[in-house]
Formats: sequence, C-alpha cells, structure tokens
Amino acid sequence: MIIREVFLNNLAVLRQQVADACATCGRNPEEVSLLPVTKNWPVDAVEYCVSAGIHRVGENRVQEVALKQEQIDGVHWELIGHLQSNKVNHAVGRFARIQTLDSVKLIRKVQATAERINHPTAVLLQVNAGNDPAKYGFKLEESAFALDEILKSSHLRVDGLMAIAPFAPEEPSIARDCFDKLAELRQSLQNSHGVRLNELSMGMSDDLVHAIAAGSTMIRVGSVLFGNRSYG
Repeated sequence: MIIREVFLNNLAVLRQQVADACATCGRNPEEVSLLPVTKNWPVDAVEYCVSAGIHRVGENRVQEVALKQEQIDGVHWELIGHLQSNKVNHAVGRFARIQTLDSVKLIRKVQATAERINHPTAVLLQVNAGNDPAKYGFKLEESAFALDEILKSSHLRVDGLMAIAPFAPEEPSIARDCFDKLAELRQSLQNSHGVRLNELSMGMSDDLVHAIAAGSTMIRVGSVLFGNRSYG
C-alpha cells in the first residue's frame, strides 16, 4: 500500500536532488523531468502522480497499462520496458511514446502498425551506450542506420534517445561513461541528420547526478518514490 504523504515527501526530496544536481552543473531544473515508473503498483500510484502535477508515467508492460487505462484518464503513458514483436499491435495507440525501439525489425513493425491504424507514434531510439550484454538497444555504431530507418517512416516521430546504464553502483564512472557517450551520440546524430533530438531519457535515482551532468532531460524513478515493489 502506498501512503500519499510518504509519496509527496519522497517527491519533494527527489525534486530537491534534481535541483541540486542542476545547480552543480549550471543547468535549469525545468530542463529535467521526472518519469515515475508505476510497474507493479496499483492505479493509486498513478493518481498520486497526477495530483502532484505529473501527467507522464512510465510502464514496462503493455498488459498492465491496459488495465490501468480503464481506471484513470488524463495520463500520458510511456513504454520503458522491452517491447516484444508480438505485443506491438497492442502497444501502438496505447502509449503516448515508446522509448524502447531497439532493433530495425521492431522499428519496421511499429511503423507498419502505426500506419495501418493511422496513428502517428512518438518514439525514442534505445541505445546500449554502456555496451552492456544484459541490456537491449542499438550499438553506438548502429544508431545512425537505425535513425535513418525511423526518419523514413511516415508514422513515427523520433523525439530523442534512451539508455539504461550498466548496473555497477561500486563504479560510478561506468554510468558516467554511458551517459557521456549517449550525449555525444545525440550531438553527432543531430549534426549528421539535421534533426532535433530533444529528449535524452537516461538516469535513475542512484545515478541522476551523473545523468543530469551529461545532459539528461528525463530521469526514470520508481522505488525511490513509491517504496519497494511487490512482484507477482
């Protein structure tokens, strides 16, 4: 069970951490948004976010979002979990943005579905900037070709890039390197393709300082807001 007062206190602490991180590197805190991740939490968690002025929420599973969407309106859902090909037909049209386009096959399938139902879809290109075998995403050297594929799609709008840093809390330099590489890649792709990639979705509660210093525009947070999740 989530207690509203606990959530609001956690949110205030997190927003202060973001403000402090921005002050350290000379950024405006308004440039960095929080994306609460409500996987495995009841719709109450989403309601708390909306009441606090946060209308974008991240989810990992298509099925879970479908159930929550029946219970609450006014929410922009973002898919941040791996999207399986057999779930594309259920995901397109349900999410305001899909952050995890991680293969050319998936790009083409999302495009085909979006075109079939005539539903333009916002996406992020997921990049395995940390070269982590446990993570999905394009390799750095594959990203230009992947962006080409998105840009020639009639019903996809690319907003930016997304990455998940390797889990290495004892070595913060690993996360820093991942975030720096994603930021450098964004600049390179903007220069080579003449597009704006405004969104850099990278960083979580444990590494937000490094992510913000590298240019993150969206921090994905879950347990730091809601507590430890119960899986089932």
